[in-house]
Amino acid sequence: MSNFWIGEILKVVVFFLAAFALGKWLVQKGVKVNYTRKIFHFVFFFLPVYLAERLPFESSAHTTLISGAVVLICLGVLSEPFRSKSGFLATAYSAIDRPEDRPFTLIWITTQIVVTYLVLIAMVAWLSSYEKVVLIYITVLVAGIGDGLAEPIGVRFGKRKYTVSALFTERKYTRSVEGSLCVFLSGVLAILLLSEQLTAVQMTIGLLIIPIAMTLAEALSPHTWDGPLLYLIGGASTVLVLELAQWVA
Repeated sequence: MSNFWIGEILKVVVFFLAAFALGKWLVQKGVKVNYTRKIFHFVFFFLPVYLAERLPFESSAHTTLISGAVVLICLGVLSEPFRSKSGFLATAYSAIDRPEDRPFTLIWITTQIVVTYLVLIAMVAWLSSYEKVVLIYITVLVAGIGDGLAEPIGVRFGKRKYTVSALFTERKYTRSVEGSLCVFLSGVLAILLLSEQLTAVQMTIGLLIIPIAMTLAEALSPHTWDGPLLYLIGGASTVLVLELAQWVA
């Protein structure tokens, strides 16, 4: 467990330093928060992967819950009572605070993280009954890379817009077909990257179901709250693929 705790400490350090650096970039250079927020997203997607190789430990539901709790504590430190008294925290917070999300920025982020972790644990347990836990990485890659790219691609190249709702407000938010296409393509790529874990039948059915299912999940989910639905639909569609492949065989 020593490697696990060292990794968690490093994550906390990177969390605040990366957020502060991105916040300074935003404030001084006028970079759009849509970009700084997603860069931060990618930092925290790839950092655990990097640390897992350098500081290996036995992952479990227990360590997953602790990791989630650490992230929530870090977000709590960015709440208004703390950041109003610290220029460092205020700058760090600016890297993730989209104006259109106010005053729900932290509420949406924290509730999404809590539910996403719970759904992830449930999906891992479900796939373990098939002895195919490794296939959860299809969902992880789509949620991490595809969803991560969807917003900046949509902001930069999105021409075909559609609206979605959000929690706790009647306000409508826009997404783009171009952004959603990133989710679809990442689903195809994720399946191909994990092809060694799939039979030919499973991969064929997976390519027909998973990318479309996760694209629809991202497109229909509430604004800033697509994580839980992506993991739920990703995990469930992967199980469906395994079941259908058995039936076809």
